[in-house]
Amino acid sequence: MLDRRIKLDVSKLINDPGASQVLAKLTEAGYEAYLVGGCVRDAVLQRPIKDVDIATSALPEQVMQLFHRTVPTGLQHGTVTVLMAQGTYEVTTFRKEAAYEGFRRPASVEYISDLTEDLKRRDFTMNAMAMDEAGDLLDPFGGQEDLTAGVLRCVGVAEERFGEDALRMLRCIRFASTYDLEIEASTWQALLANAPLLRHIAMERVRSELQRMVEGPAPARAVRLLLASGLLGHLKKQLPLPFEAWLAWDVALDAVSALDEQHDRWAMLLMLLEVPADVVRAALQELTFSRADGLAVAGVLALREAVAAQIIEEDPAPLERVWKLGAVRSGEAAARALLRLLRELPQGDGKRGELARFMGVAAPALLRRGEVWLKEVPCFSLKALAISGEDVATALDRQPGPWMGQLLQGLLERAALGEIPNEREALIYAAQAAK
Repeated sequence: MLDRRIKLDVSKLINDPGASQVLAKLTEAGYEAYLVGGCVRDAVLQRPIKDVDIATSALPEQVMQLFHRTVPTGLQHGTVTVLMAQGTYEVTTFRKEAAYEGFRRPASVEYISDLTEDLKRRDFTMNAMAMDEAGDLLDPFGGQEDLTAGVLRCVGVAEERFGEDALRMLRCIRFASTYDLEIEASTWQALLANAPLLRHIAMERVRSELQRMVEGPAPARAVRLLLASGLLGHLKKQLPLPFEAWLAWDVALDAVSALDEQHDRWAMLLMLLEVPADVVRAALQELTFSRADGLAVAGVLALREAVAAQIIEEDPAPLERVWKLGAVRSGEAAARALLRLLRELPQGDGKRGELARFMGVAAPALLRRGEVWLKEVPCFSLKALAISGEDVATALDRQPGPWMGQLLQGLLERAALGEIPNEREALIYAAQAAK
């Protein structure tokens, strides 16, 4: 294998004294040690470095003997975490891997002394570079050349790499969108051919990759690559979402990156699919999103649906009332998120359908007045209401029960609409009148 060595100023590229100390201590003890993977890739691209990984010829027990503070975080894979004053560093012994099990993990690993053999097992050429303490870049598979050319290429035979760990197909799309790379032809063809293998991958791992795509710099490109690859049709659990509907919202897809919050980005993407909020909530649950994340995203969609249902029908209700009630029922955060989405979504583009009608009828007015109406709402939750359930039970001389929640919700909504002041005496009077 060609050993391509390029001299770089490591101190300027990776300004991490802790990593330098780990490398120095390993090499002084007679072992080989290199920075590897993403930190080297990002250093070459002159991007911010996130995590620093180190590969070494030292065995795990030798690493633990050499450093005072270590954690055996992944001994089955040869990984030891070294604790330094500057941070933590994963140090992994050079290894090669046996056949993979279930298209997601190696059956076993074998420790070796050859760095090139270790780099050979990695997914893409840009991730198969290493850098030593002196700043020498070791690039046996042409990763820097591919980066310069704007190409994403698998190390070796692409079908073998994807067959070893099917998640690499999603990583391929994430890297292509994040780093603005063109997927090399044989790598792309291998991805298409191996797409069905994605059904072997846990939904947690899938969700993690999708989240990183959506929060990345080019979510629209990631979506288009996902659609072109067909990968979303091969998940372990099939999602009841018509992903192809994104094709009808090309301009809107490009607007997703203008949103700063990940919840907002997910809400816009899923809103474009035009499916009910409860379907979206169930799909996010299948993708193992946290309950809080699922509610935050689905809440925005539920609010838009509630407004649309009463505004676009033949007998529309006043928008101000519908908006304020919807904000109380879905939450102030959902209302403000929906306004952020509406500011970025294209309007009047001639599209048909319920969402297009909403954008033509309700969105302009909400963009003009929605923020003002929210400021007029004195309380968005029962917690902000000036009376408690205990106050109501005492005033009405009744035992607590389901009736109490219904009554309090009614009082909250009337207070939000300004029909009664959010004051204890006024609310108790209203509760007694409603008895």
